[in-house]
Amino acid sequence: MLSFHNDPEIKQKYLDRVIRHREMDNIIQGTGWENGKGCAVGCTLENYDHSRYPIELGIPEWMAHLEDRIFENLPDELAKTWPERFLSAIPVGKDLENVRHIIAIKRLNNLIKIQEDLKDKHDNLSDVFNQVIESIKLVINCHEMTLNNIACDWSAAVAAAWEAAQSAGWEEAQSAARSAQSAAESAAESAWAAAWAAAESAAESAWAEAWAAAWSAQSAAMAAAESAWSAGLAAWEAAQAAESARSAAESARSAGLAGWEAAQSAAVAAAWAAARSEAQSAAWSAQSAAQSAAQSAARSAAKSAAWIEESENLIQALNSL
Repeated sequence: MLSFHNDPEIKQKYLDRVIRHREMDNIIQGTGWENGKGCAVGCTLENYDHSRYPIELGIPEWMAHLEDRIFENLPDELAKTWPERFLSAIPVGKDLENVRHIIAIKRLNNLIKIQEDLKDKHDNLSDVFNQVIESIKLVINCHEMTLNNIACDWSAAVAAAWEAAQSAGWEEAQSAARSAQSAAESAAESAWAAAWAAAESAAESAWAEAWAAAWSAQSAAMAAAESAWSAGLAAWEAAQAAESARSAAESARSAGLAGWEAAQSAAVAAAWAAARSEAQSAAWSAQSAAQSAAQSAARSAAKSAAWIEESENLIQALNSL
């Protein structure tokens, strides 16, 4: 199957359509195709049916799913221009099947970099990381062989990846193995499903890279919360001292009111104890919220960056045909 069925007019037809939808602000995330508005696929076909891509545009169905997945995860301003960038990058009259191998190699090379960075930070686990890296390299090799029309034993690559995960028994190794398996399956079985899964792996990998940033942000948030609590404690201590001084003065001035003064002092102490407890609780709540917000923001930023990178990798792969 050749892209746009080797007809420049077909490409221009769909490119003009998505440009028109962008200009009318019809391209929206979260909706397939409804009331003249929709996602990347919806505004391309004016119908939400990925299986129509091979029929109408000469584009593999797995690539339609990947275009859609990227669109839904890009920042809004980039998502609106994504359909026309995607169609513009596809040359007319080309077999697009090799693109999945090109972008898979880029994803997997990124995973190797992440594993190497983690290995540098955890010397005691270097054997684990080395095993994971070697399993990823086996999958990369299979992609490269396939690009050169050489048969590869994909099942062996998948088995090596899962062996690395099982022997390590922890999340980083399992994540790498899942990515390797997804990449292998992209050539061996369901291409579009694998592209979807591999793109998810890219996001997960970027999250691993951003984890340090998240903890840095969290530390800053904790420091801010503790600072706020310290300020609150200082204010409480100052108020308590002032109240004690006032109470002492009142007591000295009117010995006959000593009983009332003692009761007042006890009431004030109880009130301040309750206030301190509430302030401490509020400070810890603020600290917890700050930690959660910092982690969420870092993860969201990492995910967004990963999908932007995925979109650029796809454009570069299409431009290379």
